[in-house]
Amino acid sequence: MPDTHHLARRSVLAAGVASLGASWLTTGCTGAASTPVLPAAAHKGAPARGGTLRIARPAASDAETLDPASSLSAYEYLGALYNRLVRIGPDGMLAPDLAESWEPDDKAATWTFRLRKGVTFHDGRAFTAADAAYTLRHILDKATASPQAAVLAPLIDPETLRTPDPHTLVVPLKTPNAEFPSLLTHYNCYVVPDGSAKSIGRTGIGTGPFKLESFAPAGPGRITAYPDHWAGRPVLDAIAFYSVADMSARSNALLAGQVDLLSQTNLDFATARVVAASDRATVARVKNAQWYVLPMLTTEKPFTDVRVRQAMKLAYDPEHVVKVALQSAGSAGWDNPVPPSDPVHISTHPEHDPEKARYLLKQAGQEGLAVDLYTSAYDPLFTPMALAYRDSAGRAGIRVRVKTASADSYYTQIWMKKPLMATYWFTGRPVDQLFTQIFRSGSSYNETAWSDKDFDALLDRARRETDDTLRHDLYGEAQTMVIERGGAMTPMFADRLVGISRQVRGYDEHGFEFDYLGIGLKGA
Repeated sequence: MPDTHHLARRSVLAAGVASLGASWLTTGCTGAASTPVLPAAAHKGAPARGGTLRIARPAASDAETLDPASSLSAYEYLGALYNRLVRIGPDGMLAPDLAESWEPDDKAATWTFRLRKGVTFHDGRAFTAADAAYTLRHILDKATASPQAAVLAPLIDPETLRTPDPHTLVVPLKTPNAEFPSLLTHYNCYVVPDGSAKSIGRTGIGTGPFKLESFAPAGPGRITAYPDHWAGRPVLDAIAFYSVADMSARSNALLAGQVDLLSQTNLDFATARVVAASDRATVARVKNAQWYVLPMLTTEKPFTDVRVRQAMKLAYDPEHVVKVALQSAGSAGWDNPVPPSDPVHISTHPEHDPEKARYLLKQAGQEGLAVDLYTSAYDPLFTPMALAYRDSAGRAGIRVRVKTASADSYYTQIWMKKPLMATYWFTGRPVDQLFTQIFRSGSSYNETAWSDKDFDALLDRARRETDDTLRHDLYGEAQTMVIERGGAMTPMFADRLVGISRQVRGYDEHGFEFDYLGIGLKGA
């Protein structure tokens, strides 16, 4: 799902007022005259015990909630307050969290999860299989309106979940799925207490390394170390969150030493250079962390014609877009949404071919094609990407008019409404989740409205295939279909440039969030 700015925030973004005051816009900026080389990673070294990490996050809706299953969840809190059954490890592979192990039957039609013992929620209750089963039922409940329901509902009948003992969860699937555990790594799948649907949005009671002290939707909040966490006490004593609507204000607060970390903020290259040159702050670089897209609505002309979609892809050079928009801080996408780091990624793709693009447009009756491409200041890379695409596609005779829309209403008035626009998603989602949620027919997050029965059938075959090699081959075929038939142009995967204090130690990001357990401060 969109994520670092996941869809919850996208769809309901309020203008908001920076809760720490306008003085943040002007205080404490320091820099250097020379142009620095951006760091490859955050500072190494062990943090000191204790201290409070101060995080600035973007503005959110006043309907924001701590319910992880909700589309309005306060994303930045989730990894600190909760655990999942299964998580993504540092190597990109599935790793145990609240489930110590899991195994399928011989057809991958029923999965059994062996749950960790000795785990307690923040209110002292013991974690059991009943909580794990309830979490899945809560996600699937239509009243929850969880984005993850569209992924899990075709697979799980909540009435068939079984808990034969307090530490075993059995999940019979409607259809076999050899990738099922990976679908539980999504941030909507954090485990909540049995029966907590009406209260969890306020209480934030989970099994995570921090417990809630205070929370204001779209405003400030504070969490404190949970000393009885099953994996040990976190390094920090507390984390304080501040809502700051403007990216410049967040950056200046970091430079002024008023916050330690910018959450959900991918710095543009120019800002990142200023931050990296400062005495107080630096940049943590997360390789290929964000997937940038130019979705074409396949239900709107001229993109109803697959030849036009193919021409739009062949017309531009992704390497040019990466160089111009990212200053090479990322990788060319070549219209494949599966990131290069994913084990199932295929590297084959059609080459940039303006002349073939012209030919296809002529065949489609679209010579001299002119299109509007919408962008906004919501993300600092949208407009550079759009302009780079415009300049590159112009060589194929395509006239692209870049139109700037309001950031505040971009994901309510532009996204999935205009035929062509700019957007981005987090990488790190499992391949089955990626394809099911964003490309399968009928998905609520299918931003191109692409519907292809052959593609859907291919996904079903891949899910049923228990041989890893054969399943990976099928996902390779799915990538080829998206590239050749789909409506999503993927110019680039961007390295996320995270603004971070030079005092922060132990920043390690993977699988949607950083390690809340190990992060800390120097000399705290």
